Amino acid sequence: MSKIKVFLVEDHSFTRDGLRAAINFQNDLEVVGEARSGEEALELLVGHPSDVVVLDIGLPGIDGIETARRIKALEPRMRMVMLTAHQLREEVFAALASGADAYCLKSADPTLLMLAIRAAAAGSAYLDPQIAHLVLERVSQTPEPETHLTPRELEVLRGIAEGWGNKEIAAVLGVSVSTVKSHVQDLLEKFSASDRTHAAVKALRQGLL
Repeated sequence: MSKIKVFLVEDHSFTRDGLRAAINFQNDLEVVGEARSGEEALELLVGHPSDVVVLDIGLPGIDGIETARRIKALEPRMRMVMLTAHQLREEVFAALASGADAYCLKSADPTLLMLAIRAAAAGSAYLDPQIAHLVLERVSQTPEPETHLTPRELEVLRGIAEGWGNKEIAAVLGVSVSTVKSHVQDLLEKFSASDRTHAAVKALRQGLL
């Protein structure tokens, strides 16, 4: 089984060493590159094909949010997990808007970071349970015009909200992966969403989930 290739971006060497050890300890994960700043990450990622970038939000120089935006601009398919020591509402939404697929607290159990990396690699989204309430609060406060979905689109949407990848949704619904991908694309268009997480958030706002 091929391993998920992880690229670390963390300026503190002690933290970076701990993250590397924890990730490499997993049978299905492997650190293939590291950087100490956003600038260095943008330069090195070209020579280190990776599946998931794990980056600290508080990087010196170009911060993690701006680094994520630039990585997405260069490599739209790159998956990203944002790490932070804070539970600041502004940071959470700025990180999600930058293209991050997952958001984890540094103080959380390492197993949650592994879950986030695997979810991001599978095309799903992940929010640390300690900060998920911030997103739900924003969702409950923001009205959203109703979007009309077919029964099948609603089933796919529920799978996305559960954090399932396309293969898992296809297996549960008994359809092909290509069919699921088609439904996901239709959902993104109907919700005018930039990604799966955005679509799920909009669906929550409308009470569809």
